[in-house]
Amino acid sequence: MADRRLQVFHAVARHGSFTRAAEALFMTQPAVTFQIKQLEEQFNTRLFDRGHGRVTLTPAGDLVMAYAERILGLTDELESRVAELTDELSGVLHLGTSTTIAAYWLPCLIEGFKRRYPRVLPRVSVGNSQTIEGRVMDRSLDVGLIEIVTDQPTLERRHLGQDELQVIVAPGHPLTAEKSVRAGQLAAYPLLHREPGNGIRDLVDQFFADAGIPYEDLNVTAELGSLSSVKHLAAQGLGVAVASRAAIGRELKDGQLAAIPLEPPLYTPLEVILLKDKFRSRLVNTFADFVADEIARLSSERY
Repeated sequence: MADRRLQVFHAVARHGSFTRAAEALFMTQPAVTFQIKQLEEQFNTRLFDRGHGRVTLTPAGDLVMAYAERILGLTDELESRVAELTDELSGVLHLGTSTTIAAYWLPCLIEGFKRRYPRVLPRVSVGNSQTIEGRVMDRSLDVGLIEIVTDQPTLERRHLGQDELQVIVAPGHPLTAEKSVRAGQLAAYPLLHREPGNGIRDLVDQFFADAGIPYEDLNVTAELGSLSSVKHLAAQGLGVAVASRAAIGRELKDGQLAAIPLEPPLYTPLEVILLKDKFRSRLVNTFADFVADEIARLSSERY
């Protein structure tokens, strides 16, 4: 529907890179460069300034970007409206999730949704909550599932529930003798921490701060962007960590990890976020409603 050159231009502008735009569009970089060159020849002006490993929009590029957002948005709306004339949902769903949600909740959510709507194609991006929030705001994702309570005014948030955070350690660790663990006790051990921007990291940092323990006093032995890495290193006795109870069920059952509640208890929120002013198809609304119902059902079964 929309001019392919305009789609390519929009991707380059959003990613700030010909290479990353090519990866996102499953194109070669020379093909992306060719499409941009054609568009610049059509308008008889440069649309990008190139330098220092990044491309930026020229004044003409800013103008084209504003119209591209509107044109591509209307194209998506048209395709969705026509698709909604049929009884069965179909189309691509651009979904982003935090790493913890991806590790536990996402497989069940995708399985349930695909069984109901087999013609829907979920395209899933995984990152920390802050990254997913940003990608929903820049319109590259239709919906995000995160573990922070966003305060961005452009986003609509729906609270789905919460999950308890617990200390995870190797079986036989001294903390396994405790019924619960306070911040002062936890700070005595090497900490396997999450990366900056991760929702659980922010909650853990605040947990220590509330107990009067600044970040500088923690014995952080590693900062990890992968939940599986956190669990593996904790199981090997290389430190203690804090993780979502939902994400460690298998390791607890298999005896690879032990978990101890925090005192006071600490919970991570589960939120779905959508952009307020972006056209929202029936597919996006249906998925958001499904996620809310399914997480409530799974939570009740687990607890």
